[in-house]
Amino acid sequence: MNMKRDAAIFAILLLLFAAAVVAQDDIGRHRSCSECGMDRKGYGYSRMLVLFQDGSEVGTCSLHCAVVEIDRAQGKAVKSIRVADRDSRTLIDAEKATWVVGGNKRGVMTADPKWAFATQTAADAFVKAHGGRIVSWADAFEAARAENR
Repeated sequence: MNMKRDAAIFAILLLLFAAAVVAQDDIGRHRSCSECGMDRKGYGYSRMLVLFQDGSEVGTCSLHCAVVEIDRAQGKAVKSIRVADRDSRTLIDAEKATWVVGGNKRGVMTADPKWAFATQTAADAFVKAHGGRIVSWADAFEAARAENR
């Protein structure tokens, strides 16, 4: 009886792992940034993936390039925006991320760095070590948009 339960748990874990691997294959689908051409694997800690309602998607190296792509796609509804957690490089929901703007770590495609973290604790540790300030997703997005003007 325990063997059946253990096998079922193993199968579920295997499926979850496979789904996570497929979800992280955004670099395979979009190796270069659609805006600037930079290598998204090399900038895996700042990359973004924009998914549109029509099923299309664009991969970018940074928030700066994601904003350019979103603004360029006028009339296309955004379904979701994924961003790499700066520490693990795992894609997370940009709206749920804890964002840090500023600090002494050089940003990607920006003079004013913007980093996403999966947890508040990680963002707090970054601010303590490197400076910057914690902001909302909307504030980080608008700061990037203002730089593009």
